[in-house]
Amino acid sequence: MKRLEALDAARFLAFCGMVLVNFRIAAQVAPGQGWATVLVDALEGRAAALFVILAGIGIGLSTIKAGILLRRAAFLFVVGLINMTVFDADILHFYALYFVVGAAFLKASGRTLWLGALGIVALSVLANLTFDYERGWDWTSLTYIDLWTLPGFVRNALFNGWHPVLPWAAFLLIGMAIGRSDLHTVCIQHRLIMWGFGAAVLALFPQMLVSDPDLAAYLGTESIPPGPFYILAGTGSSCVVIGLLLKLWPFIERLRVGPALAAPGRQSLTLYMAHILIGLGILDEMDLLNGTLSPTVIVGYALGFCALSSAYALLWSRWFKRGPLEALMRRVTEPRKA
Repeated sequence: MKRLEALDAARFLAFCGMVLVNFRIAAQVAPGQGWATVLVDALEGRAAALFVILAGIGIGLSTIKAGILLRRAAFLFVVGLINMTVFDADILHFYALYFVVGAAFLKASGRTLWLGALGIVALSVLANLTFDYERGWDWTSLTYIDLWTLPGFVRNALFNGWHPVLPWAAFLLIGMAIGRSDLHTVCIQHRLIMWGFGAAVLALFPQMLVSDPDLAAYLGTESIPPGPFYILAGTGSSCVVIGLLLKLWPFIERLRVGPALAAPGRQSLTLYMAHILIGLGILDEMDLLNGTLSPTVIVGYALGFCALSSAYALLWSRWFKRGPLEALMRRVTEPRKA
């Protein structure tokens, strides 16, 4: 199936949102009231949700075999563990676990995928009623105390980490279901925009109906803790972004900015690692990850890094089909042709 470049562009926008959020987390930026704070607050939890839904759409559009998907999961898990030694909020090892879940649903119908996503959300609600969500967390420093112990790692990965399988794997199954639809048709694009907007708005109301602060937080749309209405809100906002990009892509191409958005989207794995090792690495070497930067400065730095990422990806794509890590993953996980 011909690649939908609008999805690559959506992946790059999701990457940019994650860069903004991760730079603020790593730089320990103090809370503020300006436009920069509002922007990053709006992206927190939404950009990563879009990233995972797009991964699901990619699987839904493809004919990938379960064995290859599981090998990719193993590759991402190892890369994610390496990344976690310098950045606790890594998403790649969570991605690997989502892929394991996705491998079990490769042949499922769209209806089964939606039911599977609902089941994952229901299991997440049950887990929150049964276990202590705050166990392992030091909220003052946003660190997970026993992350590198087996019980702590499993708890973090499945239940209360930055992007735990329960309920984040639901995003992957939702993306797979969306990928089964005719995304090139205007009808589906309009449905994504309208239903997505409706879902995002609807998710705002439940927290207003309760007075208990802990219950209101769980029924809210924040990613920590990730309650059912956060999943609804994240899905809705992601559908709006995807639908709008698909619909507006011909106009975007006429503006001649399509390649600058699509090329980095095809190298999101490489760029994700680069924004931590290079982007945050430079700030660390300059001793700026200590809370001294203002929200405006860190947003400016993050946007500059995104612009440089786009320029790099455009240059790289002139000579190579895939990014460095994407090519390595393909080489390691896919059988060589005879």
